[in-house]
Amino acid sequence: MNLTLLRFALACCIATAFVAEFSVVAEAQAPQAGDYSKVKHQVLEELNSEAPMRDGVKLKIDIFRPKAEGRFPAILQQTPYNKNGQAARARNFASRGYVVINVDSRGRFESGGEWDPFSAKHKTDGYDLVQWIAEQSWCNGNVGTYGLSYMGWTQWWTASQSPPALKAIVPEVAPPDQFYNCPYQNGIFVCWMMDWAGSTSDRNPHSAGPGAYGGFAVDREKTYDQLPYIDFDKTRNYKPNTWWRKWIQQNTASGEYWKAISYQTPESYAKVKVPSLAISGWFDANFPGTPMNYLAMKKHGGTEAARQPRMVIGPWEHIINRRQVAAGVDFGEQAIIDWDGYILRWFDHHLKGVDNGVLKDPPVHIFVMGRNQWRTAQDWPLPETQFTKYYLHSSGMANSSDGDGSLTTLPPGDESPDLYVYDPRDPTPSAGFTNGHIDGPRDISQSATRQDVLVYDTPVLTEDVELIGPISATIFAATSAHDTDWMIRLSDVKPDGSAMFLAEGVMRARHRDPENQGAFNPYKLSEINPNEAYEYQLEFWRPTGNVFARGNRIRVEISSSYYPYYLRNPNSKMDNIGKVTTFQSAKQTIFHDAKRPSHLTLPVIPISQ
Repeated sequence: MNLTLLRFALACCIATAFVAEFSVVAEAQAPQAGDYSKVKHQVLEELNSEAPMRDGVKLKIDIFRPKAEGRFPAILQQTPYNKNGQAARARNFASRGYVVINVDSRGRFESGGEWDPFSAKHKTDGYDLVQWIAEQSWCNGNVGTYGLSYMGWTQWWTASQSPPALKAIVPEVAPPDQFYNCPYQNGIFVCWMMDWAGSTSDRNPHSAGPGAYGGFAVDREKTYDQLPYIDFDKTRNYKPNTWWRKWIQQNTASGEYWKAISYQTPESYAKVKVPSLAISGWFDANFPGTPMNYLAMKKHGGTEAARQPRMVIGPWEHIINRRQVAAGVDFGEQAIIDWDGYILRWFDHHLKGVDNGVLKDPPVHIFVMGRNQWRTAQDWPLPETQFTKYYLHSSGMANSSDGDGSLTTLPPGDESPDLYVYDPRDPTPSAGFTNGHIDGPRDISQSATRQDVLVYDTPVLTEDVELIGPISATIFAATSAHDTDWMIRLSDVKPDGSAMFLAEGVMRARHRDPENQGAFNPYKLSEINPNEAYEYQLEFWRPTGNVFARGNRIRVEISSSYYPYYLRNPNSKMDNIGKVTTFQSAKQTIFHDAKRPSHLTLPVIPISQ
């Protein structure tokens, strides 16, 4: 038996023995809405009212309240997407004894002021709105917030200002700070955020034609060919604005523009004094905000209640809880839950004072793909997680759909590195996405056939392997350029060769922190000497909760582009890639030997027998 086959066999035995040694029974339960406020009221609508901000600007608001005497708790939602589109949900909540206030963000639609997506004034606007609402004759003084995506941002920005009347928040698919997801994903531009910038570059929606993001998502491959990126406001026909060029010019989180809107600091979290119920999906393009905020609130929250956050993760894309099928994969009837019912139960307790037992629920609910079943947990990562290193082994070449290298739990010995050429003029194609974000677990088997992709597979699994939780990668790599990108993808390979894309980590090379083992540092750039090996620590921004079935394989892909989901790194020596005007190729080297053991750390969950 040759060395490669021996490693395969040993890895199978180790994995089988590992998962069989531990046994734990997890409670299979989705978030239970249970009893919550019933429909009792007709709804009064006061549309296009105004709320004053401290600087004299007036924001346009729609008020939905019960047609009844008395004071009621209130729920606030601030949106840049037209408050008129949020009416149906507001009516539902209002009919159950809440006043719901939908607000157009500053500078959008009919609201006063100048629109800037990341103006620090959104923080003070949130504070002023909460306190203004609490003082109205129809409010009992208790205010909560909810809303998804950008509205998740507005909730954290508001909560970080400690408005006294705020009692609870429900941030849905809330993004983190801007260098951990969008517009920069660990230092790399995400294309859909460039589309978003175009479609929101004016007070009203700006269109480049039919299609997602006002047509800006159409023909990305062609339109993003143009350099420099900073000129997208001209080449992509954005409306004139004061903020686009700040996005590019301030290309680290140390920029004053970014620091002003940041909320993910210990100091900001300490000012959040209310409990949070957050939700995301495994295929949510804004995923990292949810677990990052969960962990940070446990550590830094400003009150005991704030330090007991709740988190739900389902098998969904960015628009959560709409479909049980994503990218052709059916996750079963359990995939859809009564989410608004659960929110109402949450608000019933925190805003109405109803003793409904919601605080006795497990703090974490996770949907496990492959088993297609919910499970609960007392924490994140799951307490029983066994973080296990899976090492890269020699591939020889990067053009085999059957996998060129191996991925095992055995450390490497004396092995030659793997090489590929990254040419930004011919980037690795990303999985298809039709709605501007991630459609679900796309089959990415075709990318494994390219010369600019390294592929590492486990042997065929002899037992199920369950992975739930954070994933990290340690790679030792060199590039012939002064800067480049590293991208690592995890997929579940079926016996028919299809590869279900589950999770990924990415990082711009110059954002490595040499004083922290090469971990991502959003605040500054380091120097990269061509052809010198460096250690990089990549925290996957999108982890997974999946059972890899017996007969499948766990696959890892490494490349330096994934286009057009991410804008390409031109491999330039310039500090700011947004100003680079030419592309150049780079020769990439991935080391995996005894001194430089590149590996992934996977969150293995012992399988119940």
